[in-house]
This record gives sequence, structure tokens and C-alpha cells, in this order.
Amino acid sequence: MDVQCSYYDAGLCRSCGWMGRPYDEQLAAKQTHARALLADHPDARWLPPVASPEAGFRNKAKMVVAGTAAHPTLGILDAAGRGVDLQGCGLYPDELRAAFPAVARFVTRAAIEPYDVPARRGELKHVLLTRAPDGRLMLRLVLRSQEAVARIRKHLPSLRAELPTLAVASVNVLPEHKAVLEGDLEIPLTEQQTLTMDVDGVALHLRPRSFFQTNTDVTAALYRQAAAWVQQSAPTSVWDLYCGVGGFALHVHAAHVVGVETSEEAVASARATAAELGRPATFVAADATAWALAQGAPPDLVVVNPPRRGIGPALAGWLEGSGVTRVVYSSCNAVSLARDLAAMGSFAVREARVFDMFPQTTHYEVAVLLERRT
Repeated sequence: MDVQCSYYDAGLCRSCGWMGRPYDEQLAAKQTHARALLADHPDARWLPPVASPEAGFRNKAKMVVAGTAAHPTLGILDAAGRGVDLQGCGLYPDELRAAFPAVARFVTRAAIEPYDVPARRGELKHVLLTRAPDGRLMLRLVLRSQEAVARIRKHLPSLRAELPTLAVASVNVLPEHKAVLEGDLEIPLTEQQTLTMDVDGVALHLRPRSFFQTNTDVTAALYRQAAAWVQQSAPTSVWDLYCGVGGFALHVHAAHVVGVETSEEAVASARATAAELGRPATFVAADATAWALAQGAPPDLVVVNPPRRGIGPALAGWLEGSGVTRVVYSSCNAVSLARDLAAMGSFAVREARVFDMFPQTTHYEVAVLLERRT
């Protein structure tokens, strides 16, 4: 089906630049774009792209809060900094959309003044809501200060009564006036501080400040593909660099698996999952590049899943000269992927696949299996 959006049609939100474009055309265009960027690897075998549900696929909502405490908006800001309410956005599953009105009513009950960006006053900047596959919810309120925390604690029981699936809640404090999503201070509001994201039977623990892919179904397909590529070479040792909460590391099988991630919260989550599963995996909180360059012997295989900037010249150069024979590279930016591959001339792309994490937009994930040329 082709998704229709009233917000897009009314010109209120243009975040989905491909809204209304037939989905098969979207998927084909992403495949064409990725292949063009990796044209220096003409022998690569391109697997069929992994499609996503066209709507209701997002497992988390990042809502800017505006308006007033009596009438808050949850959505985005327009060009003048005024709130545009997007509680009915079709990218979110029904369970998330059903939670937005309860959260808005809670903002009113707790008298939390939304942050006014043009005037630089107010408290509540963002509502971050995540849904686990089992339906449980994590709510994070990003505030300018701790002024409203006592009122939030007082009224939280009423929100939990209205939203019985709310399992994890916290306040994040972002004092600065800048275009970022969250600050460094996280204040737990519930005893439980971990949401369980079950992906193909691997119960990944997600803490409030840990990253997780926004499309659970397509993420599961990505992990399966990576695990299949790893299994082909039956490595004894695997490094998962930029491992997040351990998604790749805990889906692959090897005698020695090490995951490296800068976020200490994500590493704590990964360690908890590994302990529950009894997996022989070690997780380290460190910069992936610095850690890799400081090691002695390289592993048999490396998995990398960097942010949009890619792995960069230092890590690409290390991989080039390391003696590692296989690399699985998962990228959310095929432009930086192509740039990194150009610095790794000893590797050829053997197989590649597009994973459509973000329907209705130009964005996608692409994963490649690299093998050292003989």
C-alpha cells in the first residue's frame, strides 16, 4: 500500500520526504543509490533488499514539546519555533500513539512548562518514548533543570495507572540551549531502569541513554544477515566495534567475542544480556578506534556499526594493515561507507544488502561482507 499522511498533505510536517511515493520505487531507489556509491566493487553480489512495514514501524518517538503546560504539543517545531502536534503520526505503532495523550495529560497535571525555544524559557524540551516488542514502554522527559522533578515524582503514579505498560521512566537534564536531544544527567524515576528488546530470542537490555535501532523488524533481519556472514567463516574470535547494547555481538557465535562501545550504559546493558544468555562475550567501554589500535593480535573477523560519520581513516587504516581477513560493515550512511572502503583497498565487497530502516525517507542501512583480496 501507499501511505497517506494528513500532516504531510497539509504542509505541517515534511520529515518524510518520500511520502506518497510508491514503496517499491522507494526500495529500488535506495538499492540503486547504494550500488552507485559502491561501484568500485563491481563483483559484489547484491542480495534482495529487506523491506519494512510502510507505517507503524518506529519503536521510539522523539517528540519536541511546545505550547503551554495546559495545552502541550508533542511533535516538531515549525520555522518560527512554534509547536506542531504530531500525536497521530502514522510512523508510530498504535500502542505508542495511544500513549501520547496520556503523556500530554501528565504534563498538564504536573504543571511542567514546555520549553519555549525562541524565548529560551520553560522546562520540558523533549518526550522520548520507546516501545519494546512485548508492549512495555520507556518514558524519558528531557528538562532544562530539576525544578519539576518533585512534581513529576508526585504525579507519576497517576500516569502509571493510566499507562499500565509503562515500565521505565526517567528525567534527563539538558541545561544548555542547543540543538541536541539529551544531556549528561539521568535521574531514574522507577525502580526498573531497563527495557527488554527481544530480537529473535535475544533479550537485549536497553537502558535510558543506550542507542537502539528504530525499526525492530528490520533490525532483526540485519542481525540475522550479519550472523549468517560470520557463520560462513566460523571464526574463533570476533570484535564488534561500536557495539551499542551488543546486538551484533550477541547474535554471532564464536569462542571469543569482544564488543567495544563508548557508552558505559550500553556496555552495562550488553553485559547483563550476555550474563543472562551465558554467552562468552566481553564488553568494553572505550573508543573503538583507540581500543583496536592498542591491541596486539587481531581477531579473525571484525564487525563495525559506526555512526553516520563512518569508521574514519584511522580505523580504516588499521583494518587495512591488520591481517583481518573478513569484515562485516553495517552502515547508516552509504556515503561514508564508500569513503571508508576507498581507504581499505585490500578488501573486496563480496556481498551487500540494503535494509530499509526508514521508509518514506531517503535514509537506509546497508550492510556489506568484506573479504581480503588474495
